[in-house]
Amino acid sequence: MDMKKLMKQMQQAQVAAAKIQEDLAKQTVTGTASGMVTVTMNGQGKVQSIRIDPQAVDPEDVEALEDLLLVAIQDASNQADELQQRETQRSLGMFGGML
Repeated sequence: MDMKKLMKQMQQAQVAAAKIQEDLAKQTVTGTASGMVTVTMNGQGKVQSIRIDPQAVDPEDVEALEDLLLVAIQDASNQADELQQRETQRSLGMFGGML
């Protein structure tokens, strides 16, 4: 393969990767735990908000609320990972394996 062509393709892949990151920052995913805790993250995996149903708050069982938070965060994180993979595959096509 021509070296100039390869360099140009790599530059295009870098531009595409930057665009993907910009797009992911604008998208959101939501993770839930038993409908009691909801965590919203952007496509980069950064937590945007947490909603806790008042029924989930029991001063006698703080551990249950902690567990619900953990499950909701993990759910949202998994969805953000899947979104990143889909967007990368969609946008980069053949460049995806190079990055």
